[in-house]
Amino acid sequence: MVKGSGGKTGYHHGDLRNALIGAAVELAVEGGPERVVLREAARRVGVSPTAAYRHFSGHGDLLWQVKARGQQALAAFMLEAVREVPPLPDPGEEAERRLAAIGRGYVRFAVENPGLYRTAFRRIPADAPGADGVRAAFTGSAPPGDEPRYSAFRVLTDTLDAAVTAGRMAPAARPGAEIAAWAAVHGLAQLLLDGPLAGLPAGQWEALTDRTVRMVVAGLFG
Repeated sequence: MVKGSGGKTGYHHGDLRNALIGAAVELAVEGGPERVVLREAARRVGVSPTAAYRHFSGHGDLLWQVKARGQQALAAFMLEAVREVPPLPDPGEEAERRLAAIGRGYVRFAVENPGLYRTAFRRIPADAPGADGVRAAFTGSAPPGDEPRYSAFRVLTDTLDAAVTAGRMAPAARPGAEIAAWAAVHGLAQLLLDGPLAGLPAGQWEALTDRTVRMVVAGLFG
């Protein structure tokens, strides 16, 4: 689980930019994107706001960096869930289980790390550094890059491709399948965090997640 230190980070090395990003990630963990303020990050690191502002073009730049770190953390969470799926003799069944693990890991990260999850999907100005190309990567008009924050998306697409190769998924159903699967689990996560399902005990939201994931698998592989 991702956790914030809840205290002053301190600055004892030469990479001030990364120290500020780390402090801003802690702020996001504690309170979501609204807490990501460069002045507060500077205070935690122990430098002046003037020194901090030299390393970012503005608030959008800092938020983009924290957003990317949040996406990396989500990807790591999902990949850990996938690694728990054992190799199976039937590659089609293995693809189904991997897809289910991806969905469960996604929702679990959101529920257990709401502040960082909300920041990972916070909209930022279109002209923020690094914002170009993200939509293209996630809609198939351009392949995702090698950045860590794309790793979970690549695992999802590779899993769906493996299902087609194994004959478990019809080739005609493959285009856009990653977006459909993503939308289902993202929608559930939003309902659990900010919708009418907020506050459900663990057993109930886990049961809802299992049912949603089973429906996704059945819809794509049925």
